[in-house]
Amino acid sequence: MKKIEHFLEVFIFASRWLLAPFYVGLVGAIAILLFKFVKEFIHLLPVVVSGSGGDVMVGVLTLVDVALVANLLLIIIFAGYENFVSKINTGDSEDRPDWMGHVSFTDLKIKVIGSIVAISGIELLKAFVNVEAYTNQQLGWKVGLHMAFVVSGVMFALMDKLTSGKPGH
Repeated sequence: MKKIEHFLEVFIFASRWLLAPFYVGLVGAIAILLFKFVKEFIHLLPVVVSGSGGDVMVGVLTLVDVALVANLLLIIIFAGYENFVSKINTGDSEDRPDWMGHVSFTDLKIKVIGSIVAISGIELLKAFVNVEAYTNQQLGWKVGLHMAFVVSGVMFALMDKLTSGKPGH
């Protein structure tokens, strides 16, 4: 019976490698975002010359938005892989981010919701810069959704603070 138990435990532990393709796919998603960023940047160049200040601001905010989503994906890839699959061996590379290897699952949740709030805030700012393109109802939904993200972020942080002193956390 002990051999069966050992085999089962080794099998379950090895199953963590089934997550690796997900992280590889997210790396591909960053490549897709790079393509989107370059496309938006090229689209922005003529707007800088002939467009209004609001159009330029919306274009720049779009670039910031894409960059934030790419940063979020990178955090999820690094932290998720290191927390659930295997440690990333970068040797003594001076380029290794300081936070790598120190982001727990709880930290990851807080970083994700923080990034979502930032992305939502940028989308809301883009809507306000281009306010004439939206109805009051559409703006209301955007504000409401952003506030839902903000409240969720505060609740995540509060729950983390409340449970951080508990044994086993």
